[in-house]
Amino acid sequence: MRRKPLDNDDIQNIAVQGRDRAKEFIENEVANDRINAEKFYQGQTRIPEVAGRSKVVASVVREKIRAVKPSLLRVFLSNDKPVEFTPTGPEDVKFAEQATKYIQYKFKELNGYKTLTDAFHDALLKKTGIVKAYWETYTDAKISTLSNLSEDEFTLITSDNAVEVLEFEEEFTIEIDEMGQEMQMPTYSVKISINEQKGDMCIESIPPEEFFVSEDGKVKVHYRDMTVGELVEMGYDYDEVIELIGDGEDGSVDAEKQARQNGTENDDQSLDMSMQLVAVSEVYMDIDKEQVGSPQYHRILLAGKEDKVLEAEVCGHSPFAKFEVEPQPHSQIGLSLADILMDDQDENTALRRQLLDSVYAANNQGSAFNENTVSTEDMLNRSIGRNVAVDGSPMGEIIALTSAPVVSDTLAAMSYHDAKIDVKAGITEYGGLDPEALNNTSATAANLAAQSADGHVEVMARNLAEGGLTELFKLMLKLIVENCDDEQMMRVTGGDYVPVDPRSWNTNMDVSINVGIGQSKEQERYMALNDALQMQTTIYQTYGPQNGLVGLTNIHNTLVDRLAIGGIKNADRYYQPMDQEREAQMMQEAQANQPEQQPSEYLEGEKIKAQAKSESDMQKLQLEIQKLEMADDRERDQMLQNLFVEAAKIYGQYQTTVDTTGIQQQQATNQGPAF
Repeated sequence: MRRKPLDNDDIQNIAVQGRDRAKEFIENEVANDRINAEKFYQGQTRIPEVAGRSKVVASVVREKIRAVKPSLLRVFLSNDKPVEFTPTGPEDVKFAEQATKYIQYKFKELNGYKTLTDAFHDALLKKTGIVKAYWETYTDAKISTLSNLSEDEFTLITSDNAVEVLEFEEEFTIEIDEMGQEMQMPTYSVKISINEQKGDMCIESIPPEEFFVSEDGKVKVHYRDMTVGELVEMGYDYDEVIELIGDGEDGSVDAEKQARQNGTENDDQSLDMSMQLVAVSEVYMDIDKEQVGSPQYHRILLAGKEDKVLEAEVCGHSPFAKFEVEPQPHSQIGLSLADILMDDQDENTALRRQLLDSVYAANNQGSAFNENTVSTEDMLNRSIGRNVAVDGSPMGEIIALTSAPVVSDTLAAMSYHDAKIDVKAGITEYGGLDPEALNNTSATAANLAAQSADGHVEVMARNLAEGGLTELFKLMLKLIVENCDDEQMMRVTGGDYVPVDPRSWNTNMDVSINVGIGQSKEQERYMALNDALQMQTTIYQTYGPQNGLVGLTNIHNTLVDRLAIGGIKNADRYYQPMDQEREAQMMQEAQANQPEQQPSEYLEGEKIKAQAKSESDMQKLQLEIQKLEMADDRERDQMLQNLFVEAAKIYGQYQTTVDTTGIQQQQATNQGPAF
């Protein structure tokens, strides 16, 4: 017997239960750590203050987060395509390229840089940065005033469902008909609002305290206060919404919000009813609404202190992308950089206070004195250059209480501690490179040190890329494909706009990460691009446009990528755009414009010139072979590579074969046996 489908009350109970379960997990496992992290970022410590002692607080958490964040942003901004869609089949090749360009365009249009900055900050400080991507529908109202409308025109305009009449005025004029009779003809002046339903994608970084997730990850919640006006704009009845007024008054959420706002709280309630707050829980979870044993992913919107169900709809996926710098296995919440450094901030604070107390004590030593012969008032005066009244000789009446400073030992301990912090954070004040590497004359050792110093930041960047950024771009692709009902205009380089049709894109396309990580890696990439450009140029010049391996498009891409490493993103300012279609068109035009075949006498002369040049080139090649035999191994390998290139040139130009095998054998003979 089939069970009865769930009614609204059942759905409410299930959603409230799921939300409370997710909230409980966050409150018990995460909230306190995030509150402490925020306090440490704002310059607090768990080391108690002692009266009369230094109260300085180290700012380790703030300093390291501010140092790491630009490095992470640079990783993603160094590449025009940090995330790229890859086709799942041949039919997706064109669409994958379109989707990559369009999503990148929308990401910039929606101020993705600000969104990433906030998400990275939350991930470094609050364990998790949450970006919400969703489709927002809204009404675009345009106000117009029309005058001297006839009755038919007035009826036609106002009968449109998209038109709302704000004001109108009716007047009558006297007209003479064909029979000479006077007639009163109405004319209208009207003020209307033309309401057009529109929609667009939105991405926003939401405060971590507004996001709940269950321990198993099956329930996700966006909990926040919304105004009455915001809910009415979403389409809910005003009279129904005002009955739900009342903020959440949630202890853990409010505590985190106050910590983020440095203890301040705004309790002001607006007299404007549209600005009154309503507690809203947006719950995402599986529900078997039809009771057939096949649950579906739902979005349930609960509002007010009674958790009234405003919406309950099937949605397919949650709108959240989760950014973490250090994910924890088998856990929904990772570790933040602040979690790793908070104890170090306490230790650094204790050392700094001890150092300052030692210096203060050494510079302000006390004295023992005979109160019968020395003025107590004068001794208690600690002003510089003070005078002390003494009855008799001061030698036997005042004795200095010396205190030996421990500055050197404390500084050594602080230096060791700072080095430990640098290892944990993966970055120093020198930008990630260990300063000791600068004293090393070995380039190889310095490069290894740089790679080691960049390692932690590299891992954090990769976690952010493979996790949150990948999730975000997949969400954006799904939103575009599912909600667009016509072509979209995309701005391309140069300011032009081209149409694209997202409706044909595959939402299951894979995502690849293209991030530039570390200065040393950028140098390696630049050198590799230079080598590639040299080889591309050689092949193109030797074998011509029809070589089948390298085209102008390939060379153009190499030049553009090389500029990007240097931070130059407007490559079209320096190189003309190039693609396969334009390259093919250029080749057709070149073939059409080729001169007619030259007379045989001319060709014979050119042949003689070619033979002479061939002999000259062969002589040069023999000289290179002699140099090759005298060079060391490294130089020999490089020269051997050049030899092959030159041999290829000679064959391509003169169809003369060079015995490279014999040259290699001769090289091996000169080298002697290999061990």
